[in-house]
Amino acid sequence: MRNKTLGESGHSGEVKRGQVILAAYLIATLELTFLFMQMGVMPYLAKSLGLDSVGFGYLQTTFGVLQLVGGPIFGRFADQFGTRAALIVSCASGSAFFLLMSISTSIPLLFLSRLPAVFMHGLPGAQKVITDLTTPSQRADALGKLGLCFGIGIIIGSALGGVLSTKFGSCQPCNRSHPQPLATLRGRGVSPSAQLFWFVPLVPHQTGTSQSGSVFSIREILRLMKFPGVMEVFIVKVFAGLPIGLFLIMFSIISMDFFGLEAVESGYLMSYFGVLQMVVQGLVVGKLTSHCTERTLLRLSVFVFASVGLGMALMRTVWHYCIVAVPLVFAFSTLGTITDSILTKAVPSSDTGTMLGICASVQPLTRTVGPTIGGILYKKFGVSSFGYLQLIVNLGLFVYLLKSKIPLSEMKS
Repeated sequence: MRNKTLGESGHSGEVKRGQVILAAYLIATLELTFLFMQMGVMPYLAKSLGLDSVGFGYLQTTFGVLQLVGGPIFGRFADQFGTRAALIVSCASGSAFFLLMSISTSIPLLFLSRLPAVFMHGLPGAQKVITDLTTPSQRADALGKLGLCFGIGIIIGSALGGVLSTKFGSCQPCNRSHPQPLATLRGRGVSPSAQLFWFVPLVPHQTGTSQSGSVFSIREILRLMKFPGVMEVFIVKVFAGLPIGLFLIMFSIISMDFFGLEAVESGYLMSYFGVLQMVVQGLVVGKLTSHCTERTLLRLSVFVFASVGLGMALMRTVWHYCIVAVPLVFAFSTLGTITDSILTKAVPSSDTGTMLGICASVQPLTRTVGPTIGGILYKKFGVSSFGYLQLIVNLGLFVYLLKSKIPLSEMKS
């Protein structure tokens, strides 16, 4: 009788854990949809306020810097006060972000609307939920399925952003006869998000750990880099994806100048990229983690990235890019999932939020330095330079990983 009770209790716990993880996926999907939606509207809003291309670059850099600084801080907040509290802060910041954006009637107000982005980290928050509720052997597969959320966010968010830009792009934000659609949609999204937050448990602060000091303590954030293997894996994570990150930042210009695409066709290409990411990261990567070790997958992703670099250096048409995009998305998704899994396992469970915040800062770092470096590469050396840089950097990293003694678990993920 007792065994039966314990079995029922275990089954109930598994069901509840599954519900919480599903809620995390839904939260991530909503947040990413709104993020990509504003990316589609922002160029038109900035142009309507008189911001030129250089000023728009500064605006994007401001957003990247704020996200870069806020990632680790958000992670420490989640570690100290719980994931639910962190997700609520992220949602509130997102709502403030869209509200300020909707009332921006001048360029200074538009820059001011970027400030809440420092705490807009719905994806790392969802990753923290999954990390807390999965075993190390389940983690890579569960984190990989967030690729489905990312793909859905790209497709729906980009489509909504395009529709809103077409329908409301000519309306000034202060025009009271036309309610700002972004703020309205975001407001409607807050209610379901808030309901989902209550599925997320209040994870108690763990005793006997080194969670001390302020949320803003740089020393406590940098302390995690001293754990065995963390610095090496983080360096691989940053540099392996940097060249392709520079290419993607310049993609809107490359699609017009190099591929000769119209805005609508570029949108279709982004949707294709999103579908690939959904399939690869949501389905393929998860299968691989049950058959290969993390060391093998890390080396494989870097090697494929090098091969992608060669393909990018040789591509001449948009159809070539569509072919190259398949291994590109595979390498990009595998590298991100595996490095996040490795790094969260390398630190104490009380520090996983901070580590995920540090990992989440990689893309904002690329967005911060990307416009300058990418612009120079494209102007002086052309599109092929991104491919050759990708090839050289990742071949070097692959040789390093073959010879390195990075302490990774040889168990299958």
